[in-house]
Amino acid sequence: MPTGVAMRDARELLFGAAERVLLRDGPEALTSRAVTTEAGCAKGLLHKHFTDFDGFLAELVLDRIRRLADRGAELLEAAGQGSVVDNLTAMLTDLFGSVAVAIVSLTISRDGLRARLRTAVPTGVPILSEAGQVIRDYLAAEQAYGRIAPDADTDVLGLTLIGSTHMLFADRTGTRPTTDAVRTFVASVVLG
Repeated sequence: MPTGVAMRDARELLFGAAERVLLRDGPEALTSRAVTTEAGCAKGLLHKHFTDFDGFLAELVLDRIRRLADRGAELLEAAGQGSVVDNLTAMLTDLFGSVAVAIVSLTISRDGLRARLRTAVPTGVPILSEAGQVIRDYLAAEQAYGRIAPDADTDVLGLTLIGSTHMLFADRTGTRPTTDAVRTFVASVVLG
């Protein structure tokens, strides 16, 4: 890799490589050597831009949380439009069809990473806690539009959707649930 590569480009190169290793091989295979090999760069690039490997992983998780916040803003803008079930199904399938499930496994398996993330995410499981808030905010907005029952507990609904959908997608080596299966589950929670 040439010297003088912009920090943002190096971050994205390394974050993309880390995601590929994480999705393909799981959290136990995620090492600085695996990331830099996947990225096709010298190991020194990672250490030039990050204090250590847990620092790199913490920045990866925080970056993915920021992306989730952007996706959450899009979901909130969809409140009052389309189908509530379809909007939630798309959000949950997108969230858990991505690297989120692997990030949960990663944060659970690395004490140093979890400790670093506690300053930014003081409670709950990083990415799942934020995803739960995104879903609860959306449900509250839909409730304000009259599309969710006025007596529905949107906090309970949101946490149920996040936790149960995570369980549907948790086995990274098994068959992924279909969109129809997720939609059926979402409908049973939201409409049932």
